[in-house]
Amino acid sequence: MIEWFTTVQIVVAIVAGLLCLVLGLAGRTPADLTMGSLVLVEVLLVVQLVIAIIAPFAGNPPTGDLVEYYIYLISALLIPPAAIVWGLVDRSRWSTVVLGVAALAIAVMVYRMQEIWLHQVA
Repeated sequence: MIEWFTTVQIVVAIVAGLLCLVLGLAGRTPADLTMGSLVLVEVLLVVQLVIAIIAPFAGNPPTGDLVEYYIYLISALLIPPAAIVWGLVDRSRWSTVVLGVAALAIAVMVYRMQEIWLHQVA
């Protein structure tokens, strides 16, 4: 994994999560801003998938279990679309909060993926 890209992913996910939580608790329903923030998180996860496929061939193999890493990555890739569908189906303030919780969960998962890739010894 590329450390600076992982840091960018974590920061974007935390900012998106806090934005959605604040707007949701303020009573705002899902809108372009909140949905778009999760789309951005998803795009960064897709880029991370491409990086994870290329990195071992470029001389950057993981130190931890590769299967565990990909399970985290695939699971993380599924969370934003599920939260966005929830936000489209349930147009309440609580679905905006769900978007925020999903983004914060992604931040934690990306941090764990970095730990698996860089610091965990298999």
